[in-house]
Amino acid sequence: MPIAITLHVLAAVIWVGGMFFAYVALRPAAAAMFELPQRAPLWSRVLVRFFPWVWAAVIVLPATGYWMILWVFEGFANVKLHVHIMQATGVAMILIFLYIYFLPYQRMQRALAADDFPAAGRELGRIRRLVGLNLVFGLITIADATGGAYWW
Repeated sequence: MPIAITLHVLAAVIWVGGMFFAYVALRPAAAAMFELPQRAPLWSRVLVRFFPWVWAAVIVLPATGYWMILWVFEGFANVKLHVHIMQATGVAMILIFLYIYFLPYQRMQRALAADDFPAAGRELGRIRRLVGLNLVFGLITIADATGGAYWW
């Protein structure tokens, strides 16, 4: 269990921490400093470096989470409500990321390749809103993971 919980927490910290930094620090700074023709390619380069880490988290989090549920706690019947909440918010986060990656992110990349900055900006706006939603889910998940056993 020590390896599983360590990998689980590291994956969550990397993903949620990355979203927090991007949303709270990088996004406002980039918006203040750059017009869309510079800002959209910046975000493309940021996301191309961040998304492999998110893909790793998307694999590691369910693998380690279900491993702990099934082999450490011997099944879903033996875990408390906060673990079920963590699973639900985690699945929602993964689905939102998959949507971001396969739809607006790919459309943004195609728009940038065609130098269509207005279209890239629209997709970047969609990504921003969805990352904001995922960040809220991530913070709820962390609060639930750390305090849920004491609340429920």
